[in-house]
Amino acid sequence: MRHLLLALPFALLPAIPHADEHHHHDHHDEHASLGSHEHGVAQLDAALEGTVLEIELRSPAINLLGFEHAANSAEDKRKVADARAQLEQPGRLFGLSAEAGCKLDEARLESPLFAGKGHEHEHEHEHEHEHEQHDAGTHSDVHAHYRYDCSTPDALTGLDLRALFEAFPGTEKIQAQVIGPNGQQGKLLRAKQAQITF
Repeated sequence: MRHLLLALPFALLPAIPHADEHHHHDHHDEHASLGSHEHGVAQLDAALEGTVLEIELRSPAINLLGFEHAANSAEDKRKVADARAQLEQPGRLFGLSAEAGCKLDEARLESPLFAGKGHEHEHEHEHEHEHEQHDAGTHSDVHAHYRYDCSTPDALTGLDLRALFEAFPGTEKIQAQVIGPNGQQGKLLRAKQAQITF
């Protein structure tokens, strides 16, 4: 299943409008790194295969926290804890229909800003080059991966990200790419146009 999510951005990225035309020179980099680090813009990949739904969210930390530096002050640490708590309740963020009966099997959060918190770095070696790039450029990304088992996947018609935009107002746009029973599609989502169908 994971290979679907890995292949998805390469299959759909050319069909996604660029979030900002002045970044056209980053086109090659976007393919190489599954999207450039651009403030206000996040990426979401989702794949529904049988009863399994996988969702990956990648976002610059500033979209979720309001900053990208290490959390040193009590206020910054509180913001990190709050964002983490919201990301650990993904059912609220993705608008999954109750009729689909989707139960969360796995949730994994990765970010240099979550360092020292435990399990989220168990797969850090897979993304070492990404972390090095962000550290070198003082950029920090948050990567969240979720896997659901859905008892009635036919009732899952799509995702509704309005709650995600509300929870993280620093996120202005989400480049969403999905694979589902009706094939592949990509869509640039905003707070007022936050739905994508499978």
